[in-house]
Amino acid sequence: MSSAIIHEFTQPQAHPITVAFGDGIGPEIMDAVLFVLAEAKANIKIETIEVGQRYYENGVSTGIPPQAWESIHRTKVLLKAPITTPQGGGYKSLNVTMRKTLGLYANIRPCISYYPYVETKEPRMNLVIVRENEEDLYAGIEYRQTHDAFQSVKIITESGATRIHKYAFEYAKQNGRKKITCMSKDNIMKMSDGCFHQAFDRVATEYPDIENEHYIIDIGSARIAAKPHLFDVIVTENLYGDIISDIAAEVSGSVGLAGSANIGAEYAMFEAIHGSAPDIAGQGIANPSGLLHGAIMMLVHLNETETAAKIHNAWLSTIEDGVHTGDIFGDMSREKVGTMDFAKAVVERLGRTPSRFPEIKYNSRENFEPIHAVMKEQKEERRLVGVDLFVHWRDKPIDELGELLKSCGNEALELKMISCKGLKVWPNTEHNMDVTDRYRCRFRPKDSDATISHKDIAELLGCAAEKNVDFLKIENLFMFDDKPGFVKSAGE
Repeated sequence: MSSAIIHEFTQPQAHPITVAFGDGIGPEIMDAVLFVLAEAKANIKIETIEVGQRYYENGVSTGIPPQAWESIHRTKVLLKAPITTPQGGGYKSLNVTMRKTLGLYANIRPCISYYPYVETKEPRMNLVIVRENEEDLYAGIEYRQTHDAFQSVKIITESGATRIHKYAFEYAKQNGRKKITCMSKDNIMKMSDGCFHQAFDRVATEYPDIENEHYIIDIGSARIAAKPHLFDVIVTENLYGDIISDIAAEVSGSVGLAGSANIGAEYAMFEAIHGSAPDIAGQGIANPSGLLHGAIMMLVHLNETETAAKIHNAWLSTIEDGVHTGDIFGDMSREKVGTMDFAKAVVERLGRTPSRFPEIKYNSRENFEPIHAVMKEQKEERRLVGVDLFVHWRDKPIDELGELLKSCGNEALELKMISCKGLKVWPNTEHNMDVTDRYRCRFRPKDSDATISHKDIAELLGCAAEKNVDFLKIENLFMFDDKPGFVKSAGE
């Protein structure tokens, strides 16, 4: 980066931000973006850090050295170019590490068609995906339990679900969006996804002026692919959000143009959604638009909304004028340019508004309050009413396991059911499913309304150990105000 660019950012009362130049094409597209920001007189002051490939190769498993954390903690805002994560060797994803460490619970991805200048089958597409960023299967809690069975634990919290829904509605309110669609799979995962959907319904009542709806994630994904113009803002869980973000970006025809924001109550990170593209690094042909859109989102976050709009409208004007990088060069293009020449073309159009695309205007964020995850007061009565004992069992009849565990029942607990992969297989159940070597054995009180103690479960485990039962884990079964906090197996 040139000293001239640094000088342009030394304005009084400027917002401090941290800038990471990244790997691959990262440095050249970041240079282009900072050039645009400087020429637009963005009210920022930058600190630069180095993260990524060099630190991975020097033994820092996260790719983030201590001095980088120090800068981010000072500025609380990171503008990051793409990073290369080496394959294998136990390297941790830098993005995942930052999201969790900084509490960046919301990932925001606008997906917009720029037809006819960028080829797409969906010219009316203009949606935003708000993805929960900390929970779900991406919590990364996994185990290998037997020779055949692996487990990944899905975590959904009511407080986290409520927070992401509130953010989605506040985002819609701030940006003039009219409808929010929640996507989940609560017809199957009735407890975890059910919690997510129920939290959405509760939060929606606080925003009567914004239309709300719910889709099951499979049909919702299909609709994004076939009819994306039906959607405005979509809020969903971590894994689903990752998948549908890529579907939407692909359908839009402009994967390389999209920016992304990761927002927390205190910190924020902005980036392009594409990778570091080392195969074209150093050639000066990369499209800086994705990172520039991330930077525009950063300016809105900093409440520099006029500057954000000025840059965004200049970018749209550049696209309309047919000044395009090679990745989007096509029938509507007039001039093929490289990375920095594209940035210069945007700068030349600062102050202009597009003629075909709608003019961009951003509302002030002065009254946008940080949203924290708050656990509600514990008013429900929680009672311990059983335990699921997971065991390793193979090469012997399931009836033998049933008889063995029946003998471990005590005055408080008795074996009620054994299931495999969610299907009841004992007692007296015929099935054609290929079983594995991991079984769930459900113990409940003889009196179904009775409450048990942890001591009762400890006695059960002691008996199982004495009989050489190879148990893997337990899950306690609770009632909450007499509503079960567990589900039945198929066939139970």
